[in-house]
Amino acid sequence: MTLFSDLGLIEPLFKAVAAQGYTSPTPIQAQAIPALLQGRDVLGIAQTGTGKTAAFALPILQKLATDKRRASPKGARALILTPTRELACQIADDFAVYGKHLSLRCVVIHGGVSQNPQVNAVRNGIDVMIATPGRLLDLIEQRHIDLSTVEVFVLDEADRMLDMGFIRDVRSIAARLPAVRQTLMFSATMPEGVASLVNSLLKNFVRIEVTPQATTVERIDQKLMFVTRDNKRRLLDHILQDRALARVIVFSRTKHGANRIAEQLVKNGVRAEAIHGNKSQNARQKALDAFKAGGVRVLVATDIAARGIDVDGVTHVINFDLPMEPESYVHRIGRTARASADGAAVSFCDAEEISQLRAIEREIRQPVPVDANHPFHVEGLATRSSGGGGNSRGGAKPNRGGRPQNRGPRRGSNNNQRRDGGDGHKRGGSSERPWSNRAA
Repeated sequence: MTLFSDLGLIEPLFKAVAAQGYTSPTPIQAQAIPALLQGRDVLGIAQTGTGKTAAFALPILQKLATDKRRASPKGARALILTPTRELACQIADDFAVYGKHLSLRCVVIHGGVSQNPQVNAVRNGIDVMIATPGRLLDLIEQRHIDLSTVEVFVLDEADRMLDMGFIRDVRSIAARLPAVRQTLMFSATMPEGVASLVNSLLKNFVRIEVTPQATTVERIDQKLMFVTRDNKRRLLDHILQDRALARVIVFSRTKHGANRIAEQLVKNGVRAEAIHGNKSQNARQKALDAFKAGGVRVLVATDIAARGIDVDGVTHVINFDLPMEPESYVHRIGRTARASADGAAVSFCDAEEISQLRAIEREIRQPVPVDANHPFHVEGLATRSSGGGGNSRGGAKPNRGGRPQNRGPRRGSNNNQRRDGGDGHKRGGSSERPWSNRAA
């Protein structure tokens, strides 16, 4: 069995890792850290929750600490590019933990807050810059940031960048990097757009694949509940009566839907908060902190937060609405069963979501087991799905009025995410509370 002591980490890093109680690296850490310490480019195909942040943070910190050169003015020695604010902040927290015994400086660059503290932090150069694409490009165009001396570039959640429409921004940022650099790319899946990025960004790279591509986490107990759209909120109230659902993330298709769900839960005595792209960064971070601390039992989120929420101890994920993109199902339910814990995922499905269910089951290569033991079960929908099990007696109950209900444009939320949800940035700046500079 490989131990962290076998990986050649310098004493300050080994001390920080040991303080967290870690003795054995995860598979991606055991394979990636030695390759990165040798200066190799790396492609890591791994879902969140596999320890990939430490897999790149530890060797980056070691490289920066052992090579004492200073960052150039307005520049950074290492750049980590992520799709969401929450993920950027989480990575910064991890760098702070692992680099606590090193004199290195880290800054988070994202929208939704004033840019002035970020500009000030990078004016004399910074060791580690963790950024979302929109705000980073803005500061580059304003000549506040210069990427020409970056030594290590990390593209995290590459497939999520593709989903959220950031690939053009990623290519624009990569074009401003020096040709000679070390490049790391991590992605849970490998769609065509990401494969194209691999070919253009990585050189002589080591490929590390620690989980089967586009599959679910095996430890997650998945259930499917057929229900009419009108009864979804009643079903949510019903299953939350079980106190075993102690720390829950509920995923809604839209921002307004997330707000309505959270308001209903609070009205019914459940401690809940909504988190989505229309919330200010301060409000989003406050809600996430309360969820982590246990002050909030249910966090209601849109897909913007699917990969940005890295919280241990999430007992259940509930898909109030099935995602439009089947890959998002994997990322959503991956919020539970983290840190070697078990977890459960419950998905609601109404008559209009059968095609999405079929796509999800094709993506995960297995049917989602149907749970018909709830008071709002709709007979017959299982026969219209891809064979996920359940009863097949009778026909599906029609919506009231006998015609499909208007749910609005299916893909509107994706467009909103790109405009103001992906990294929370709107052109023209922000008047919100400044983000404090982080030291790692």
